[in-house]
Amino acid sequence: MTGTGETRSSWLTPVGKVLRTTAFKLSITYLFIFAIGAGLVLTSLGYNLRFLVDEQISETIEAEIRGLSEQYARGGIRRLVETVERRAQQPNSGLYLVTTFAGESIVGNVAQVPTTVLELPGVVETSYQRPGETEASHRALARIFLLQGGFRLLVGHDLEDRDTLGRVMKQALLTSLGWLVLIGTIGGFIVATRVLRRVDGMSASAQSIMTGDLTQRLPVSGSGDELDRLAQNLNTMLERIGELMQGLREVSDNIAHDLKTPLTRLRNGVEQALRTGDSPQDYRTALEHVLDDSDSLIRIFNALLMIARLEAGSGRETMTEFDLSEVVADVVELYEPSAEEEGLSLEAKVEAALAMHGSRELIGQALANLIDNAIKYGIPQDTLLQPSAITVSAQRLGSEIEIAVADHGPGIGPQDRAHVLDRFVRLEGSRSRPGSGLGLSLAAAVVRLHHGTLRLEDNEPGLRIVLAFPAASPQLPAPAKQLPAP
Repeated sequence: MTGTGETRSSWLTPVGKVLRTTAFKLSITYLFIFAIGAGLVLTSLGYNLRFLVDEQISETIEAEIRGLSEQYARGGIRRLVETVERRAQQPNSGLYLVTTFAGESIVGNVAQVPTTVLELPGVVETSYQRPGETEASHRALARIFLLQGGFRLLVGHDLEDRDTLGRVMKQALLTSLGWLVLIGTIGGFIVATRVLRRVDGMSASAQSIMTGDLTQRLPVSGSGDELDRLAQNLNTMLERIGELMQGLREVSDNIAHDLKTPLTRLRNGVEQALRTGDSPQDYRTALEHVLDDSDSLIRIFNALLMIARLEAGSGRETMTEFDLSEVVADVVELYEPSAEEEGLSLEAKVEAALAMHGSRELIGQALANLIDNAIKYGIPQDTLLQPSAITVSAQRLGSEIEIAVADHGPGIGPQDRAHVLDRFVRLEGSRSRPGSGLGLSLAAAVVRLHHGTLRLEDNEPGLRIVLAFPAASPQLPAPAKQLPAP
């Protein structure tokens, strides 16, 4: 008994899960709503059929009464009796009865009807008794016609066919509803089982994700239904979360490795000053070095915090519509002296009235980082054979606005272009120059915040970095002048 109970319990457990699903409950709900609708339709059909049958019977009775009235008018009561007797003996004939004024039967295939019916006008539904029967157990539609001389003529039609049709309709209604409930329940169970199987698959993947396996993804059946769309959106979210977690791990590792050297250098400088300093000037010099190193570390941490805020979506609240041409012109003007100090010229080719929606400050910061990198690392290896100009261009291409910073330096190989967008990445040729390896990372974060793209291209020779942003519509009014190249 125990084994049987356990087996039954284990069988009922998945069934119970299916019965508790929302899909099954919705299927049953729709089933009952459809059953009510089907019942109303079939009931209405039954009533309409009953009305139609009664209408046809009434028309038949009226036609027979008119014919028999004509017979009575031509031959009197004798001819009417002969006609009624002849018709009453025919198979499947209607109901006929001729009575005296007192209600005594003269001829017909009806033995008796309620006396009150003989006084009612029009077609009425009544019970009647056939010859040889002891009680009025039949129903009929009949009409009483008063003849001259006080005679009454009853013409009717038995309702057995109508009642049979009603029973057939009722049986069809009950049978249809029964099959509907059975098929609907089975269909709901099948649908709920399929949905539950997919939901269980998603739940299993979610359990793995919650245990720390961020590589797991929710299964997609490929049908394109709402569960697939939900799974695809959640998978996109998981990919983004995975990227953020990977970035967090990389930041932690990079901070541990890249900031360890300047912190160690700062500590060694202080220790060296304490050990060998002989005068206030020595200590002052050491403190100045400590201050410079501290400022550098603060700048690195500020850049990391800004990148983190951008990747978290912070900054969208400050977005407005502005003219990008003005921003590019201001940044180029700001960096012209720095470029001249390095022996480079900074050229601007900016299209007028570039309207876009975004953060003016963040885009200006991203452009400043790109120009600063071009000044530091875009110096041609052979200034006699290669141009020494840095070109900053901005133009509208279709539904996008592109900002490009191009130099003629050593450039970045295709194999390193995706890698340099990570934090603290500095290629071998750039380690001799000051920097923290966060400039391109910050620019990439700004571009992602504005739903744009960042591309690294070959400038032949040199590097061309392109920032593409969605353009605002409509464009701002065009300014009176175009920025000339210096």
